[in-house]
This record gives sequence, structure tokens and C-alpha cells, in this order.
Amino acid sequence: MRKTAKRFQAALFGLAAAGLLAVPSAQADGYIATQPEELEDLVLGTDMIGFNVSPKEYNLRTGQSYSLKIKASGYQEYALVAPEFFDFIWLRKVEAGDMEIKANSIYELEFEDESEAELFFVPIRPGTYQMYARGLLEKGTVVTIHVK
Repeated sequence: MRKTAKRFQAALFGLAAAGLLAVPSAQADGYIATQPEELEDLVLGTDMIGFNVSPKEYNLRTGQSYSLKIKASGYQEYALVAPEFFDFIWLRKVEAGDMEIKANSIYELEFEDESEAELFFVPIRPGTYQMYARGLLEKGTVVTIHVK
């Protein structure tokens, strides 16, 4: 089995070297994270009870830099999570208050009062994801993110 895999790999390499096999390549014109596209603000708690969100969905593209401002109304406490989505973005930074947080990943954003945070990121994997407030998903505190 190993010899077959090595032969196949060598054949593919030979075809690519000879120009008989197209090998896709990714290219970017400059540093993609410096010009993020600003998304519509995500507002948590657009009703007096604090469960609705606006907007309900985002449509994104892989390889495009984005900034997303998240605003909490203060009607509820929101522990905002997006397990799969957060795993498949390149996180540049998070800005909250007078702080700029540079990290490789994010697990949860917790809003205890009226406040806001801004994420700067690049989606790296296509798919449909949910971002929701832990414990409030059934109440509608959820946004769908489509990445193509």
C-alpha cells in the first residue's frame, strides 16, 4: 500500500512539473488584514426583554478581512459563543473599551452590562455557522454566519 501511494504522489508531482496538471495557488494583493470590510453591527437584545438580535445572518467570503462590532443592550447577560466559527477564522485582534487584545483564538465573549467589542478576523473555511448566547439559543439570541 505504501509503495502505491508513493508512486501516485510521484506521478502527480511529475505531471505538475511538466505543466500537465493544474495546481491551484492562493494569491493576495498585499496584506489582506489591513483593509477589513466593516460588517453591520451585531446588536444583542434589540427588544425590551433582550433576546432578539439584529441582523439575523451574515454572508462572508474566505480570505476577506472583516471587522464586526458587537453591541450588548444590557437587558441580559450574554456569553457569546461560536464554537465552529471561532475555530475556522484567523483572529487578528479584539478591541474592547480602551484595550486591544491580540490572540490566536477566542472561546467566548461575555457581556455583563451594556457594552461593545469589535472583532477583526479573516474566515478561512467555508460553511454555515451559528453564533449564539449560551443558554439563550432557544430564545432566539442567535445569528447565522454563511462563509463561501
